[in-house]
This record gives sequence, structure tokens and C-alpha cells, in this order.
Amino acid sequence: MTENESPSPANLVATIRAVLPSLTPAARAIAHRILDDPGLVARSTITEFSAISGTSEATIVRTARALGFAGYSQLRFALAAAVASQAPERLVPGDLGPDDPLTDVIAKVTRAESEALADTAAQLSPDTLDAVVGAVSAARRVDVYGVGASGLVAVDMAQKLMRIGLSGHAFTDAHLAVTSAALVRPGDVVVGVSCTGETPDVLGPVRVARKAGATTVAITNNPRSSLAGLADHVMVSAGRETAFRPGALASRISQLLIVDCVFVGVAQRTFGAADPALRATRDALEEFLAGFPRRGRPS
Repeated sequence: MTENESPSPANLVATIRAVLPSLTPAARAIAHRILDDPGLVARSTITEFSAISGTSEATIVRTARALGFAGYSQLRFALAAAVASQAPERLVPGDLGPDDPLTDVIAKVTRAESEALADTAAQLSPDTLDAVVGAVSAARRVDVYGVGASGLVAVDMAQKLMRIGLSGHAFTDAHLAVTSAALVRPGDVVVGVSCTGETPDVLGPVRVARKAGATTVAITNNPRSSLAGLADHVMVSAGRETAFRPGALASRISQLLIVDCVFVGVAQRTFGAADPALRATRDALEEFLAGFPRRGRPS
């Protein structure tokens, strides 16, 4: 989303969630009120919302602008459109409680992760994806940096690229990542994966790789983060975390969706080489596994 471009109703709630970390405390409190009940805000004048939220009208206007709108009226119109196009439970997902039965846990986790995928798809720009696919397809090597849950995503991306014959490497250790980043060249690609976009172990190697001339890509929930600021291309994932989902589940699923889109795009772009590589790796794995007796069968 550019400075002069307002979020569309389809991804408004996801966009608000994404920029929460970059807002001031006062603006963040207002944004949380919007997320808690978008319909109420859509029906309220600025004077009414000021009374409801206990904040000044000037603060509300500044928050609307921070969210990408010219003013509160434009925010209200967008919220009204979002409310009209989405079911209420889609806008305010049920949170997990400590006493929820497991049937509710299944339903709520499934819905939250489905919504994270839908929100990520709504925010994923085809033009940005095309640029990343082009850069990765032409790269001599692709380094992917991530730690914790994002490290799992980094490993998944590198493994997928390797399956189609590309030089993909995942680094979940900051020292090794910085060492590798210092050796990249112009035309190489580095991908930083971080939900917050502020993970030092990811920012460090991306900064070094950018200085070395590599094309930098960010996969993050926060489009205004430090990682996004270092990236030539930013792909925004989505995920509403709770006390029972501390920064891992929904965001990881969203990041994996982005990785899959990049992988399929690269495989299409390099099909002449990717298809034989997929066949060769599949055949090699099948031959390897054939050498082991199946469990439960006599050797």
C-alpha cells in the first residue's frame, strides 16, 4: 500500500492488523477499537466515536491518515463496505479461551488460519510476486534467513528451490547468515522472513546482503517494519495472534502460502529445467526409499 493508496475493503482489516506495531500507543488503541467492532465505527460520526473511544477527534483523524485514508469519513466508508461484504464473524474472529472445549478449539483455529490465508492472498500483489519470481528465477543463488517459526519457513523455501535445481540455502543461525550474506553478489537474492519485521537475527544479514548488492525480499506481517525498509520487494503475510498463538501459527501458515506462490511461479518460469529436476529428485528419493523394508513387513 503506497502513501496515497487507501486499503481496499477486501483487505482493510488485515491491513489494519499489519500496521498495528508501527502505530503510536494512542493510534494503536483506536485501531484496536476498530478491529473489535468495525460496524460500530462505520455507523458512528467522528464526534460519537470520540466519545466511545475516549480520544480526541484530532487523534482519530491522525489515526485514519496513518491507516492510509485522507480522513475519518473515508475510513468510515471503507469500514461500511467491509462490513457489508463480510460476515460479522469474519471481521471479529472468536478468540480462544482457556475453558474452550476441543471442538471449539478445532473450529476457531481452523477459521483463524483460513482467514489468515485469505487476508494474505488479498494483500499479495501480483506485480510484486512477478518481480520476486523473476529475480529468483535468474539468481545465481538464493539465501533465506529466518529464526524460530520463521526459520521453518526459510528451510521450506530453500528445500523447494533445491527440488527444482536452484541454489537455495536457508540460514537460521545469525552468524552463518551474516557470513553468507557477505559473499553474495549483485543478481543474487536474499529473502528475510520475520513476522514482526524487527528480528535482529534477520535484519543483520539482510542489511549486509543489501550492501553487497543482492536483491532483497521481505516476507513479514508488518509492511512498515525495519525489514520492509531494507527490502526491494515486500510481501505481506497476515495472521491474528492471541495468547494461545504466540507469534507462530497463523503467521507461519501465511508465510508458507507466500513461499508456495513464489515456488510455483519460479517453477513455471523455469519449467524447462524445473520439470526434469523434479522428476530426477523424485526418482532418486523413490530409489533411496526402495532400499529400506517397509515397516511391518519381514526383511
